[in-house]
Amino acid sequence: MTAIVLLIFILGLTPPLLSAWISFRTTRRVQRRLGLTLEAAPNPTLQAVMERPVDEHYIEGVGYIIGDISCRLNAHSPYLRCAVNPFGPCEDCQQYQSVNFN
Repeated sequence: MTAIVLLIFILGLTPPLLSAWISFRTTRRVQRRLGLTLEAAPNPTLQAVMERPVDEHYIEGVGYIIGDISCRLNAHSPYLRCAVNPFGPCEDCQQYQSVNFN
C-alpha cells in the first residue's frame, strides 16, 4: 500500500520537476547566447550613448551638451560636438572659432 502511495507521489512530482529543469536550462542557454552575441557584434553607437563623454556640460535652459562650449561651431547637442568635427576631440581643432560672452 505504501509503495503505491509513493509511486503516485513520484509520478505527481515528475512533470513539474521536469518542466522546471527544462525552463532553467533554456533560460541559461538563452542568456549565454545573448552574451556571446553582444560580445561578437558590439554596437559602437550604443556604446557611445552608454558612456558619458568627459567634456559633457550642463547649461541651464539648453540641457547637456558636449564639446568646447566656447566655440562658435558647437552644436549645443548631447550627441554631436559640431558639424566640422562631430565626434571630437575639440582640443587642437583647426576650425575653432571663439565666442564672445559679453
